[in-house]
Amino acid sequence: MRSRALLTSVAAKVGEERTSYVLEGSIAVTGAAVQWLRDQLGLIHTAAEVEELARSVQDNGGVYFVPAFSGLFAPHWRDDARGVIVGLTAYAHAGHLARATLEAAAWQTREVLDAANAVAGVALGELRVDGGMTANELLMQFQADVLGVPVIRPTVTETTALGAAFAAGLAVGFWPDQAELRARWTPERRWEPRMDERLREREYARWKKAVARSLDWVD
Repeated sequence: MRSRALLTSVAAKVGEERTSYVLEGSIAVTGAAVQWLRDQLGLIHTAAEVEELARSVQDNGGVYFVPAFSGLFAPHWRDDARGVIVGLTAYAHAGHLARATLEAAAWQTREVLDAANAVAGVALGELRVDGGMTANELLMQFQADVLGVPVIRPTVTETTALGAAFAAGLAVGFWPDQAELRARWTPERRWEPRMDERLREREYARWKKAVARSLDWVD
């Protein structure tokens, strides 16, 4: 299994078991784009306000935001890219930009998962999410819509910290086995896709056009 779009990283090695690996796709800017709306543009006062602002409109109004502030990471790996906002008309306002910012996180995730599906040989059946942006329920629904699979938020959303605690407990015998750890993972909410497939693919094509506009800005 080889991929130029993704990285092959070590996932874990427990005791004498074989080492597990993962396909990793790093995205440069997701939550930082929301911070940019707050700190640089002053459109919101707190990061949580972006959801309310994005909900003030029915859709993105034809606006797409590629937050390639320092290039694009997976699956493009282009350090010559820079951020672009395209599709602006006199109709567009702050709500459309807020919505385009959230949608950018979902579309970038779609690109990574498409790259993973292309080499893994096993189609994605569901996406389990974690981190601060999972509190944004508009984003979670849109993420399910653009992937066409359910998105599941766990009860504990800081998965990295939880995994470290589980590994440490397993190493000292606090947890009896990995089956016990799997049983302790519990879902808190699930979003089912509800976007029409034709609309999804049309919007994805427009996102790709926006990405193309972000390239070749740095010589």
